[in-house]
Amino acid sequence: MLAGVRVVTAALFVGVLAGCNPGVTAGGDAKPSLPVQDKGAGQGAPGAPALPGLSTAAVARTQLAGLKVAGQQAMTGYSRAKFTHWTGQGDACDTREVVLERSGKDVKRDSECKAVSGTWVSVYDGVTVTDAAKLDIDHMVPLANAWRSGAGAWTAERRKEFANDLTRPQLLAVSAATNRSKGDQGPDEWQPPARAYWCTYATAWTNVKATYQLTVTEAEKAKLTEMLETCS
Repeated sequence: MLAGVRVVTAALFVGVLAGCNPGVTAGGDAKPSLPVQDKGAGQGAPGAPALPGLSTAAVARTQLAGLKVAGQQAMTGYSRAKFTHWTGQGDACDTREVVLERSGKDVKRDSECKAVSGTWVSVYDGVTVTDAAKLDIDHMVPLANAWRSGAGAWTAERRKEFANDLTRPQLLAVSAATNRSKGDQGPDEWQPPARAYWCTYATAWTNVKATYQLTVTEAEKAKLTEMLETCS
């Protein structure tokens, strides 16, 4: 009889515990499960670095709905040189080196602020890189795409800010191969090979275009909508 009481008591205790903490199950190991997060605010790939200024997917959807839809403008007058980069960021470092440092693990620099060692995860393809020379700093919204979306009318200072923006999800270190495969294409023309990163990619792209009030094409908006649907 006493044994039966003990069993019932134990069962009741586990039931109460599970009710107070959804991460604990009666048949589990009592370790709390990780909360389910909106991948729009996450990174979508193991080991991926956090992107500054990244919104939730819900915010990105609202931003996308408010973006002006228009055809691409002419490339007349375009030059990468009109988007001054990489600018100095203090301590002998430029924008590229700052992005490399924040995107990697155990990054060590030399006296000229060049990354001489470290480990990086290229979020576009999931490749782990240990040689900084094999990494490119990608502009989430490419300079040429920005030009076709309205940046052609900006001041030189505004283009410089855009090309060196460290406070928004505009700059990230990725494998040279994926960056060059992407080129200046929009989401409707190129998507990260790692599908798990689509949510973050679409969120970041939309955040940047909304911040800088750049336009999107019909095809671009449709693909961004599709990619945002991969978010939890």
